[in-house]
Amino acid sequence: MNKNKITIILVTFFMLLGIAFLGYYYSSMMSRPKRLNYYGNPGHHVGPFSFTNQDGKTITEKDVDGKIYVVEYFFTTCKGICPKLNENMSKVYNEFRGQNDIAILSHTVNPETDSVPQLKAYSLKFDADPAQWMFLTGDKHSLYDMAVNNYLVAAVDDTTKKQILPDFIHTKYFVLVDKEKHIRGTYDGTDKGSVQQLIGDIKTLRKEYE
Repeated sequence: MNKNKITIILVTFFMLLGIAFLGYYYSSMMSRPKRLNYYGNPGHHVGPFSFTNQDGKTITEKDVDGKIYVVEYFFTTCKGICPKLNENMSKVYNEFRGQNDIAILSHTVNPETDSVPQLKAYSLKFDADPAQWMFLTGDKHSLYDMAVNNYLVAAVDDTTKKQILPDFIHTKYFVLVDKEKHIRGTYDGTDKGSVQQLIGDIKTLRKEYE
């Protein structure tokens, strides 16, 4: 066998070997489950809290231990973005309704008005199970501290008001929190596409625990 033939055989062999390696690498990468990003400074996680739900029950971080959960901020008398927010949140709720590892925490930003009976009446519009979709009220400072320092959401003006208090926390964003209480995503709650992305990311996050 002459040198040219040997060279051709070796080149062909290494080309096939390279193709096989690339195929294996691509297949391996594609089979790996997608992982969502972490938000906040390294090690950031949601801290302890204590609020009251629509049934008058005290809800703490213990009630979402071992759960993936979604957070929002709203108020019941809002005529701006809140109706759209909760219409879209109901899509998330109905997608995972009755699934014990998924929860929703909807915090009022107006606890002076949003009493327990007010939240209960509002929750019934969405047929919300208080064990899974919790409408929360409590101390105003604590509600705002959780928004800014734990869930890392910013304040925006309500679309029906010319002015609001400087400390008024009102955001269009939904926040996704994992079972270790790390923030794994933020989503525009007024945008149907973003809400569908949230639903998909909840399913992706679940796979991390499988």
